[in-house]
Amino acid sequence: MTQHASEPPERLERYRQYLALLARLQLDERLRARVDLSGVVQQTLLEAYLARDQMPQDEDELARWLRRILANNLRDEVRKHHAQARQARREQSLQAALEASSQRIEAWLAAEQTSPSQQVSRNEALVRLAAALGELPQDQRRAIELHHLQGLSLAEVAMQMQRSRGAVAALLFRGLGGLRQRLGTEEGF
Repeated sequence: MTQHASEPPERLERYRQYLALLARLQLDERLRARVDLSGVVQQTLLEAYLARDQMPQDEDELARWLRRILANNLRDEVRKHHAQARQARREQSLQAALEASSQRIEAWLAAEQTSPSQQVSRNEALVRLAAALGELPQDQRRAIELHHLQGLSLAEVAMQMQRSRGAVAALLFRGLGGLRQRLGTEEGF
């Protein structure tokens, strides 16, 4: 038995923050408020652990395998909340959010266009980034996720966070500084 196979809980735990980041990025604000993302991540890790005999040894393959499990769990949550929508006006709004989330999840699953070595390097960087983001204060992390990872403008982030543009700019400045400290300059922050 290899070292990886003998230590699945520790090996999987390394991906918790990475999976949490991906889950937050895949659902829009309305769905994030309704879905227990930490529960979805926990379910993903549990399913991976229970299927540990199928766990890939290669780290790149493991990250891809975990992303597939997470995407399926997120899709199940989206469907569950879609079934619970009752009011026509609310249902239309929720339907648009569900469609957008489903498209993001499917695009995410289909995005395997880089070489294997580039993908491994990218996955390792994403795991480090997710861990570093998880260490930031919540407001700084959220501002960075909305602006840099979801591509919202400063004004849109300010509206979502119910803060002034100046306050959001300060959160971004402090958050990026915190990431630089945690990651060093090699990650491009």
